[in-house]
Amino acid sequence: MSHRNARLTVHGRLLIVHRAQAGWKQAHIAAAMGVSRRCVKRWLDRYRAEGEAGLHDRSSRPHHIANRTSDAQAAAVIAIRKKQRLGRDEIATRTGVPARTVSRILARAGLPRLAELDPMTGEQIRASNTTAVRYERERPGELVHMDVKKLGRIPDGGGWKAHGRGAGSILRDRNTKVGFDYVHSVVDDHSRLAYSEVLPDEKGTTCAAFFERAVAYFAAHGISRIERLITDNAWAYRWSLREVCAAHGIRQKFIKPHCPWQNGKVERFNRTLQTEWAYRQPFTSNDERTAALDPWLEHYNTGRHHSALGGKPPISRLRPTP
Repeated sequence: MSHRNARLTVHGRLLIVHRAQAGWKQAHIAAAMGVSRRCVKRWLDRYRAEGEAGLHDRSSRPHHIANRTSDAQAAAVIAIRKKQRLGRDEIATRTGVPARTVSRILARAGLPRLAELDPMTGEQIRASNTTAVRYERERPGELVHMDVKKLGRIPDGGGWKAHGRGAGSILRDRNTKVGFDYVHSVVDDHSRLAYSEVLPDEKGTTCAAFFERAVAYFAAHGISRIERLITDNAWAYRWSLREVCAAHGIRQKFIKPHCPWQNGKVERFNRTLQTEWAYRQPFTSNDERTAALDPWLEHYNTGRHHSALGGKPPISRLRPTP
């Protein structure tokens, strides 16, 4: 199909041929059709070489692309996504393929977006409630998000991810009590700088002490003042953080009940935390998984490519600290 600004369709090109066969000069045909002499000559040459088939539109796609992504590179991109479920920017860094090309390769392969995958199994699931209104605060510290993620502890020797759901699984012994870890996290809205700790509970005193340490961590990374803190409506947040917030001049905000997407920055971080730290590999003990949190958090803040930050890590939005 001709583009909308084209002067000639297939019928117009055939008219050029008929006029030439009737004895018209090419200059006269060009003037009558409102095209150049070169255009007239091109269609006449194609007609002589191919007949009426040569008057139809051709694809403008080049016959050869010098820098085309090889099949091996495309296969590597797909393999990394399927095995490790990484974002396009991280895949681009590991394979050397541009991020936009990674997106096209994944789309052509029919692979779903990471947001549509279960963080534990990697299976495609129905998307949860989302909001079409996205926002980002203008400066670091203007708003931070806080939440806690509850994770089952790993028994000594490893759990079902290490041994399978049959042998070695705690499901075979109902008397085995492994308990839970509580991963407390704070995320800055503007820079996405994150701080997390694995703690034994989510009581008010525990949350208050953690947030005090989070304030110090943010200050050490260039966020000298936190203006607002947003959390859900848990009792520990609503009442136990008041003294800490008052001491640092922080204003508390709470999400609407049953609307966790309003605290979306830290909720999204929790999912990344599960996918890339807690469930990325089988751990043989709970202490081993806990010890892996700090190195991963350092990578998240200083090396991991964040799609919402233009493919840069959170530290790129903060001023260097002395």
